[in-house]
Amino acid sequence: MTLLRMLLLAWTSAASAQTDEIQVYDGELAAPGQFTLTLHNNFTPSGRREADFPGGVVAEHSLNGVPEWAYGVTDWFEAGAYLPVYTRTGDGHYLFDSAKLRALFAVPGAAARKWFYGVNFELSYNTPHWETSRYSAEVRPIVGVHLGKVTLVVNPILDWSFDGLGNLDFAPAIRAAYTLNERWTVALEHYADYGPVNHLQASGDLAQTAFAVVNYSSGRGGVEFGVGHGLNRTGDDLVLKLMVNRDL
Repeated sequence: MTLLRMLLLAWTSAASAQTDEIQVYDGELAAPGQFTLTLHNNFTPSGRREADFPGGVVAEHSLNGVPEWAYGVTDWFEAGAYLPVYTRTGDGHYLFDSAKLRALFAVPGAAARKWFYGVNFELSYNTPHWETSRYSAEVRPIVGVHLGKVTLVVNPILDWSFDGLGNLDFAPAIRAAYTLNERWTVALEHYADYGPVNHLQASGDLAQTAFAVVNYSSGRGGVEFGVGHGLNRTGDDLVLKLMVNRDL
């Protein structure tokens, strides 16, 4: 399957669940010996008024976030941790949701290559209101191409709750970005969830969420802001995301 066909497939059917991180990975790594911190915050001003499962977090008026700590081990390997994953519910309660470890492997110097690739692994410990499984994992391949000022990236993500390989959940994410100058980038992103690989869902059965995103980059950090909208009745009407990153 070509990269273009993968992009079109992911764009036409998608779902986005409640999550701490709304991001498409582009294969860029912290420099060897460098610590970085990224603050993820996602707020749903208008969304689902019922939890996805009994006892779960209600999306509407909730704020989800996490500090992401990362360290560049080599020019091809970055280690990271998400701690703590938290929620501020619509009625003002603060909840501890999860903690995650990750390992990101990518081709060195991804930003300077035409084609770039990598893979990210995550292992999560979850509270019952966040996920139905105490432990879960994610495998996130990264495939992308720089075409002048345009960058296309696909993350064909597989989520797993250690309940059989047939229950691997296929949740691709894509990003199409345009570089305005050395500091500013605009992008469209789409997040998908086709369900278990042994029983993939039809597009009409799942929510679709698209984001319009703007990025600002400085010498030692940057800011990303996005506005998302569910494209059918099962999605959230309005989701805002904010990421702030900094070299430490």
